[in-house]
Amino acid sequence: MTRALLAAAVSFLLTLIIGKFLIPELRKLKAGQEIREDGPTWHRSKAGTPTMGGIMFILGAGVTVFVLGWEEMLGGVFVHLYVYLFALTFGIIGFVDDYRKVRQHQNEGLTAKQKFILQLAAAVVFLCLMRYEGLLTNALYLPFLDITVTVNWILYLVFAAFVIVGCVNAVNLTDGIDGLAASVTFVVMVFFAAAGTVLRFGGIQALFPAAMAGGLAAFFVYNHHPAKVFMGDTGSLFLGGAVAALGFAMDMPLILIPVGIIYIVETLSDIIQVGYFKATHGKRFFKMAPLHHHLELSGWSEAKLVAVFSAITAAACILAWWGIQGRL
Repeated sequence: MTRALLAAAVSFLLTLIIGKFLIPELRKLKAGQEIREDGPTWHRSKAGTPTMGGIMFILGAGVTVFVLGWEEMLGGVFVHLYVYLFALTFGIIGFVDDYRKVRQHQNEGLTAKQKFILQLAAAVVFLCLMRYEGLLTNALYLPFLDITVTVNWILYLVFAAFVIVGCVNAVNLTDGIDGLAASVTFVVMVFFAAAGTVLRFGGIQALFPAAMAGGLAAFFVYNHHPAKVFMGDTGSLFLGGAVAALGFAMDMPLILIPVGIIYIVETLSDIIQVGYFKATHGKRFFKMAPLHHHLELSGWSEAKLVAVFSAITAAACILAWWGIQGRL
C-alpha cells in the first residue's frame, strides 16, 4: 500500500510538471482540437484547444512504473510493465490518429477499419504474451458468485480480444466533455490499485493503476472545465487499453462490467442511437449520442456530468469490491 501511494504521488508530480512544458509546446505546434460540426453549439468555443495532452500522464505513469518497479523486473516479474506497454501501444495508435487530424485540420484521422485492425492485433499480441508468461488463465472468474468456469482457450482468446477492443473504444467514446474520461477512469484506477495491493505478485499489480490514478489527478488540473488541454485519442485509447489490460492481468475481466458501467452505458447509447436512426429512417432516440451529449442538450452542465458520472462509477466500484471478496 505504501508503494502504491508513493507511485500515485510521484506520478502526480511528474505529470503536473510535464504538463507545464507540454501544453505550450502543443500550442506552438498548433495541435488544436477540431470540433464536431454536429455537436453542441457551445463546444465550438473549444476549437483550437491543444489536444494530445494524454502524453503527459502516459509519460508520468511510465517513468513511475519503470523506476518503482525496477526491483521486481530484476527478479523477473514484468506484469506491471506488460500492462503499461500494452496501454502504450493503444496510445501510439491514438497518437497517429490525433497527428493525422492535426495535419489535415479535420475531426477524422484513421479510418474505423484501420483502428480496428491495429487494436485487434495489439490485443492478440498482448493476450498471447500474457498466456506465454503464465499470467493469463482460461478459468473465467465470476464475481459475486465466487466461482470460476474453465473455457476453451480459443474461445477465451476470442472473447478476450472482443472485450479489449470494445473496452478501448468505450473509453474513447466517454472522452467527450472536459474532465469526464479522466475523472471516471481515475475512480476505476483507484479500484484496481486497491485490488492490486492484495492480489498475487506481492502488490506489484497495484503499481501501474496507482501511478495512473496520480497521473489522471494531475491531468484533471489542466483538463477540468474549461479545459486548457484535451487528452485526445492519444490519451483515451491509452486509458482504454490500461483498463482492459488490468482486468485481464488481475485475471478477472468480468469485473470490467460493474467498474466500467459508465463506459458501457455511453457505448450502448451510441448503438441505440444508430440502430433507432436506421430502423425509423431518420428519427433519433436521444437528442445526441453518446449519452453525455444528450444530457448536455437537456440542460446538464459539464461539471454536473463529471460529478454524477464519477459518483456512479465510485458506487459501482464499491459494489465490485464486494463482488471480488472471495478472490482477495
